[in-house]
Amino acid sequence: MKLLVAGGDRVDAGKTTFSVGLIERTGAAGFKPRAGNDYWFDQDDYRRAIEAGRLYGKDAKRLATASPGDRRPESINPIHRLWRPDPGGGSGLVGRPDRQFLLDRVGGQYLRNGTVDVPESAREHLPLEDATVVKSVDELDAATERRHLQALTEITETIAAADRAVVESYGDVARPLTDFEPDAVAVVEPRRARIYPGRRYTKACTVASGSAAHGRLEERVPSVVDLVDPIASVTLPALTSDQRADPAAVADAYEPAYDALVAAALE
Repeated sequence: MKLLVAGGDRVDAGKTTFSVGLIERTGAAGFKPRAGNDYWFDQDDYRRAIEAGRLYGKDAKRLATASPGDRRPESINPIHRLWRPDPGGGSGLVGRPDRQFLLDRVGGQYLRNGTVDVPESAREHLPLEDATVVKSVDELDAATERRHLQALTEITETIAAADRAVVESYGDVARPLTDFEPDAVAVVEPRRARIYPGRRYTKACTVASGSAAHGRLEERVPSVVDLVDPIASVTLPALTSDQRADPAAVADAYEPAYDALVAAALE
């Protein structure tokens, strides 16, 4: 059984909390193929990882901790991007007017933005002397195609081989892996989870990717869910911070949504 959790909001949709409870409910392995955090806004998480010579975020750590067995965040999250705010700094290499990418960890290797200053702590704790340096969009695209694609292919194969898997997307991206067809999908946002059959959702992603308005490398959730009706819409109760930190408590609180999602996967 393969389940996808996507977000209806770009930020703070509640995907990771939902995914952790779903892992507790199903006993599945959790995966987050792509993730990122911000050097400024996520400084505690950044320092915790970087001081151990690693680069990962709290979402991947929560999923790895909740999953069966002894898993490292990097094993379920092959691609992690470190950002920093860039007010008034232009669009940068990745076309974002409000922030600039600093580093990508791709598996155990690093890709560095050569047009910005990388934090001293990253230079001190990570093997950036061996990093691939990119200074243009063309160089970034070439490195992404070569390295990122291989990492995503490998994690797709790992997910396919798993008996049960919960795959969490990032931001409001509809699917983090092009070749992954889940059995069922939960689109999560504050107060509700919408449930979709995996095949119909994947078909809607394909249609959305062919749109002249939206078709690029990634489909966004709003574009996809406009094309397919959910088979269920389940209200999610508000949780305290203590509940969110306890996978069993999340599994109890979100039980109706998980029931609907598993039923859709088994149809």
